[in-house]
Amino acid sequence: METIQVIQDFSEKVITNLGKVIVGKKNVLELVTVSLLAQGHILIDDVPGVGKTMLAKTLAKTLGCDFKRIQFTPDMLPSDVTGVSIYDQATKKFEFRPGPVLTNILLADEINRATPKTQSALLEAMEERQVTVDGKTHNLAEPFIVLATQNPIEYEGTFPLPEAQLDRFFLKIQIGYPSLLDEIKIIEEQQKQHPIEKLTSVTNNEEVKAMQKEIKEVFVETSIKKYIVQIIRSTRENKDIYLGSSPRGSLALSRASQIYAAMSGRDYVIPDDVKYLAESVLSHRVIIQPTSRLKNVSPENVIADILYETEVPGGKFSENLD
Repeated sequence: METIQVIQDFSEKVITNLGKVIVGKKNVLELVTVSLLAQGHILIDDVPGVGKTMLAKTLAKTLGCDFKRIQFTPDMLPSDVTGVSIYDQATKKFEFRPGPVLTNILLADEINRATPKTQSALLEAMEERQVTVDGKTHNLAEPFIVLATQNPIEYEGTFPLPEAQLDRFFLKIQIGYPSLLDEIKIIEEQQKQHPIEKLTSVTNNEEVKAMQKEIKEVFVETSIKKYIVQIIRSTRENKDIYLGSSPRGSLALSRASQIYAAMSGRDYVIPDDVKYLAESVLSHRVIIQPTSRLKNVSPENVIADILYETEVPGGKFSENLD
């Protein structure tokens, strides 16, 4: 339990520091911390002005690591993301000029404004933690996390993310508007100086990597594994879903549950961990049927129904996994 206490203390100090800038959104900050410990990428799907960019900057400053931002536009090229080799007349050799993707925290702002070709430039980086330019592979720093933003209500001039890329995001989150009191607090805190200007780091890359290794020791009982897989299989069989979650969704939900259990002070996963994280892990991994979309059926609605209908493990578990 000593290791679990260390992870819990680490997550609390990260969430507290993030909360000095991002006001009244503890659930969002918990999810960001879960993704950080999983070294997973985050898709932030929300309206402008709610703090998407500020969240990425605050996370980088909290970790004390390198931060870069890409503003995606329709005329961007893949080399604008990965970097390019330039011929040096003095040395008579090609020199690699790294792109913004070679960083620790990358903010991919309005990612759906770039063409599919440019979007795909991120795929290798997100999955393999490397980029290949002119046949030469360049490894990325650790940790490497992409926070991508997109506006859900603006479709003109945008290119929807392909399913293969959506599946690479560990979590999808929505920040949402602040409450009345929180919005007043935001005005008061930014009246003279923005809180991020005096924010200091509370951890470093080495500690983050150490925490990521310890998470794997959290116990997942067989019945919980079956519960997770039943939820994933239900997304493939639901009448409102055209394309369900892949096994990557099972792995992500299991790992996220391990992390959240440790953050809650436990060395074992319970069904409530799975329930809490299911929407964020799965909502971007399923595609709703066109006829269901016309009836305003959303991925979040379907996942909520699946959780309601799926039997929660309890008591003695049967060894029959069929």
